[in-house]
Amino acid sequence: MDDTLVAASLLLVAAAATAAALTRDPARQAVVLSLLALALALALLFTVLQAPDVALSQLAVGSAVTPLMILLTVRRVRRRRRRE
Repeated sequence: MDDTLVAASLLLVAAAATAAALTRDPARQAVVLSLLALALALALLFTVLQAPDVALSQLAVGSAVTPLMILLTVRRVRRRRRRE
């Protein structure tokens, strides 16, 4: 396993996670999580670390299910605030 490739993958994950954490709006955070490829970066890292099954699971959950759940939750919270 090439240490340079592992280090580059870790830096990519750190950069994507930092961008998501610095985003203020929760709805935008969900989009940043999926579009800025945090899920893709983690999948790449898992592939480099020779765990392709974990990488596929991460792609499915991290790029689709988690952002969808966050967006639905934000929508529900905003509706409740409007009612009050």
